[in-house]
Amino acid sequence: MVHTGPYDSIRDYLRAMEATGNLVRVAEMDQDAFETTAFVYRSIERLGYWKAPALLVERVKVDGQWIDGPLLANAYGPWAAEALCLGVPLEEITDNHEVMYRKTLDVVEKKMGFGGLPKIDPEEVDRSAAPVKEVVLTGDQIDLTTFAFIQTNPADAGRYMTTGSVIMEDEQLGRNVGTYRCQIKGPRQIGVNPEPTQDGWRMLMAAKQRGDKVFKCSIVMGADPLLFTASSTKLGGPMGGDEYQLAGGLRGRAVQVVRSEVSDILVPANAEMVIEGEIPLDDMLPEGPFAELYGYLGKAKEQNFYMNVTAVTHRVRPIIVNAYTGIARAYCTAPVEAGFRAQYRRAVPGFLNMHLLLQALGVYIVQINKTGPGQGISAGLAASAASGLAKVVIVVDKDVNIYRLDDVMAALGSRWQPVPGTVLVPQSAGVPL
Repeated sequence: MVHTGPYDSIRDYLRAMEATGNLVRVAEMDQDAFETTAFVYRSIERLGYWKAPALLVERVKVDGQWIDGPLLANAYGPWAAEALCLGVPLEEITDNHEVMYRKTLDVVEKKMGFGGLPKIDPEEVDRSAAPVKEVVLTGDQIDLTTFAFIQTNPADAGRYMTTGSVIMEDEQLGRNVGTYRCQIKGPRQIGVNPEPTQDGWRMLMAAKQRGDKVFKCSIVMGADPLLFTASSTKLGGPMGGDEYQLAGGLRGRAVQVVRSEVSDILVPANAEMVIEGEIPLDDMLPEGPFAELYGYLGKAKEQNFYMNVTAVTHRVRPIIVNAYTGIARAYCTAPVEAGFRAQYRRAVPGFLNMHLLLQALGVYIVQINKTGPGQGISAGLAASAASGLAKVVIVVDKDVNIYRLDDVMAALGSRWQPVPGTVLVPQSAGVPL
């Protein structure tokens, strides 16, 4: 039965996407010729970031072999996807994507209330009630190369898991669910790339400093949309919240979890796949390069973490979700913007609204109710200080539609005076690749 979200599984979500005209099915594509990549990029070029549909490919050609999928691309591209995931009523879903996004932001802000996003503990279920346990593979049964993991771009180092939610648990730091790129290195080995600024890195280094030799973790593919959003963002700030609890708050109900096969790590029961293993802490391998979030190639690393795979559990015909990093939107952004709006209301003078441009990552549009001279500069400086990702902040008046780039550019061209209307912030933080 088709219904609006929040969804317990990505399969429920895809049924709704297809019913509302936001999903395209294709029987097969040749990824050796980068056909899925070309389709996603060209659909965004022609339809725009917030209208390009999701793509479900039944089988893909990889390294000369046809591999059964399905492979899911541009999973959360159209703004209607946000409305479905967060629970805008199905009868209100239309092809007016701007209205859909505004409705979604309203839904998220109601969930947040005045005290921030509520936290709901996960609910452990028996393995008999966990679809992710339908197939269990161990030892020589495991061959990750038989699943529809692809090389997304020609300059990537190889096939990658681009949407893996890496679950780590530390006796002192707690639990972290973070999305890190993972390179397929062989049938039972993958690279794992937490950056030094990320919580996963802190956990691995803390374990290494304690003298541990290995670190057990479980990597989830195809989590439900809002758990994946929590995994891919900082809704609770650095080390600021359990992603299961935050996802539960977004969903309005607990995430159902089940124990891993070879550890006590709790994994989402309704996910498509879980890959379990051990990360050696006294050895590293080369990893990368990989096309990263700004659409540029992230550097190859001579030394990086890797994981030896000990068990894989999955649904029958697991859906492999691939993120086309740097081009297509990889997760729901409304919860992130809603969080910024709450933060900016406290920090930005006269704040009304803000928007993160999908077309230009790092460009923030901030809308204020201007009542006096200098207020725009003050608002821009406050917004810049509140986010390290804000490379460019454009402050506009209340009559400018911040969701229409043409309107923003028209205001920029007609109203902006470069002097004194510009401030360069020296030595501001950025995002290294």
